[in-house]
Amino acid sequence: MPEGDELLRLALSRPVEALTTTDRLIADGAGGARGAMAHRARAVVLRDDGRFADAIRDLRVALRLAASTGDRDLTLDVQGTLGVTLAMSGRTAAGLAVLDEVVAATRGQHAGRALMRRGYQLAAMGRREEALADLSRAVRLLRRAGDGIWEARARTSRFGVYATFGQAARAHRDLVVAERLFTEAGQELESATAVHNRADVAVQAGDLPAALACLDEAESRYTRLGSFTADLVFDRCTVLLVAGLAREALAAADAGLARLNGRTSDRAELLFISAKAAQAADRPADAAVRAAEARDLFRHQHRSWWAARAAFVLVQSRYDAGRRDGRLRVAAARIADRLEELGAEEAPAAHLLAGRLAAVAGRLDEADRNLERAARSRRRGPAYGHAEGWLAQALRAEARGATAAALSACRRGLLAAAQHQQRLGAVELRAHAAVYGTELAAIGQRHAVRRNDARMLLAWSERWRAGALTHASPRPPDDRALAAELAAFREVMSRLDDAHAAGGPVTQLEQQRRRLEREIRARTLRVTAGGGGPAGAATVPETLAGLGDRVLVELVAVDGVLHAVTARPRRVRLHVVGPVEAAVREVELARFMLRRLARGRPPPGARDRLAQAGARLQAVLLGPAVTDLGEYPAVVVPPGPLHAVPWAMLPALAERSWCVAPSAAVWLRTRQRPVRRRGRTVVVVGPGLPGNQTEAARIAAGYRDATVLGAGRATAARVLDAMDGAATAHIAAHGVFQAENPLFSSLRLDDGPLTVHDLGRLRRAPDRMILSSCESGVAAPVAGDELLGMISVLVPLGTSSLIASVVPVNDAAAAPLMAEVHDALRAGASFGSALASARRTACAAEQGEPVAAATALAFVALGR
Repeated sequence: MPEGDELLRLALSRPVEALTTTDRLIADGAGGARGAMAHRARAVVLRDDGRFADAIRDLRVALRLAASTGDRDLTLDVQGTLGVTLAMSGRTAAGLAVLDEVVAATRGQHAGRALMRRGYQLAAMGRREEALADLSRAVRLLRRAGDGIWEARARTSRFGVYATFGQAARAHRDLVVAERLFTEAGQELESATAVHNRADVAVQAGDLPAALACLDEAESRYTRLGSFTADLVFDRCTVLLVAGLAREALAAADAGLARLNGRTSDRAELLFISAKAAQAADRPADAAVRAAEARDLFRHQHRSWWAARAAFVLVQSRYDAGRRDGRLRVAAARIADRLEELGAEEAPAAHLLAGRLAAVAGRLDEADRNLERAARSRRRGPAYGHAEGWLAQALRAEARGATAAALSACRRGLLAAAQHQQRLGAVELRAHAAVYGTELAAIGQRHAVRRNDARMLLAWSERWRAGALTHASPRPPDDRALAAELAAFREVMSRLDDAHAAGGPVTQLEQQRRRLEREIRARTLRVTAGGGGPAGAATVPETLAGLGDRVLVELVAVDGVLHAVTARPRRVRLHVVGPVEAAVREVELARFMLRRLARGRPPPGARDRLAQAGARLQAVLLGPAVTDLGEYPAVVVPPGPLHAVPWAMLPALAERSWCVAPSAAVWLRTRQRPVRRRGRTVVVVGPGLPGNQTEAARIAAGYRDATVLGAGRATAARVLDAMDGAATAHIAAHGVFQAENPLFSSLRLDDGPLTVHDLGRLRRAPDRMILSSCESGVAAPVAGDELLGMISVLVPLGTSSLIASVVPVNDAAAAPLMAEVHDALRAGASFGSALASARRTACAAEQGEPVAAATALAFVALGR
């Protein structure tokens, strides 16, 4: 049975086993040194589980037993553990006083351990200079004594201090040595902590996939050892916030808070990170409540570094809620100076806020001073923070009236943001990373609108649109594992459908579904970026030259107002359309009308109402720009919030060929891809569409090399295999759009849902795709004008033309419509022309029967 120092090593390596062992020793009446070590080891396990009262009680028993032996070193060692535990429980002053006594009374190896403990606590309090001094002395003493485990602990703590000072090389060196020493000593829990700490290094380098991989591995090790650490929750939230995943960060923080068991220092830190998450998730009132509670806890614990950070989140949240008064300006300036003095990572953001408030108040010298300090981060710190530094530089130039300098700073900031974006492998991370450039692009757009300069507005809008679609996400190195998880997900979803239909229990299946979704998402987020840099936006001359006989209509939202840029090869014009809010409202009303008609029971006057809704849509989406369309084919580029418009309802687009694109640059790239007309054609019919089998056979008969998958053969594996590298793919299946988790949007096949994650595993997507399914053209708008959905994986993987619906459709009416589309495609029509031709036929048939007309109006052509 382990005894002495082995018990402490066990407590910090395999806590569950340590608790069983110490309970047995104590129950057997162990006394003296043996009893002291048992109670101390049990206290460490209890402390790390948040059970502070029990831990302190055990440590007082251990201290009494140690003193009874007359062993001064043992007594001081136990006293040091008590000091750390008191501080961690929130009694920081009492804990530090105990640790000061121990440091003063020890020498050599024991002094090294005492210094390590005090340095650890000082670091937790934000007293970093003092912590660094203690920990550096501890490393020297412990290395000299040959105490490898405690040296590793001291290096682990010093790593964190170096990281906050931005001394990445020294931090990394400490981490490498600590991990080696822990591994050699068999310290499993502390070895897991070293893996966990690698995530900090990765974040500082801007390598978010590597950071997430480290956190996932560390969490797996902690779970296997029966350990929960709030630090892991905090660090995961930090990475998620850097990645722009605010909602996920807030959920993770709340889950961590729910698991805490009395450790007030951990509660304060998780409240702080949850406040930052709520702020990023656009919940300023919630963020303010959390930040205020965290600040008060930190103050009570005498943790000034942390308290200042929480105070900044509180001030920022009040600003986000609309406050602009003088008291807030003074508070922001004071906190910014304090954070800079403390060397906190929030200092640049705090100076940026103080600069904004000073500029609003007309205090230009104060604004310039704060913005200059904020702008220093454009060349220092983590790469993802450089864009914010350039934003501060742009605002500083604007405040001085130096427009050219402001726009130059915006261009450089967008370049920094694009470089960060392209370092990310997962399309989801790339899309959310657009948040770093949104305000920079908006400044350029705002100046263009003020000048009434159409070319300038087109250029600035294209600079920061659909950057996530510039290249495909690499396949995960463990692609077979991802495939297995996706297959398991399909199986669970199929069983869930059966259980719902039979009225059976679903709780356990829902738990499995959520677990698989988490695992699949975690695996895809860990994918590292492949080679190649940003493709870059097309210049205005390149865009105009590529239009040919088409007219481009690029819609841009600037400060709540919708503007339309119309472009032909020799003319670019700018129109003010109207409030974005009015456009969004009319789009939702039109989509509601189409959804209602898809059910097959049209109310009286349905056709007239459709026409009226289309006229209203045209007024709020195009306004005066409609006069520039002429008779040309149109390319429409809407902003993110207006991507799911049923464009065919607009009278000006009813008879012409048109297509929609996420950006003009993406459209140009799809135009430049070679067309694969002679390749394979794949026709897929999912379950629950009996009438579509006949249409599928008719469609396939028109192609020489066609594969038909239906009637039980349309499984995910067969469909993906057939689609990979095909020229044309047609999928008729029930579709489900998941607004909360868009990459789990799916098409229903015979063995369950084919998700967007499945489509992302294609080596090369079909050049042309027709998705005859509900809401297959809908995506979730995220930061800026980025989108997450089917299009976000298909376009980068090679799909140049896509027909999809923006609302649920009537399956019976969709089948003949799609057959007409294929007839036109085989005759050489473009996707836009083929869809327009089929739509005219559907709207004319049976005097424009409303259900058929509504179904035709629900589809859009995307791409070339």
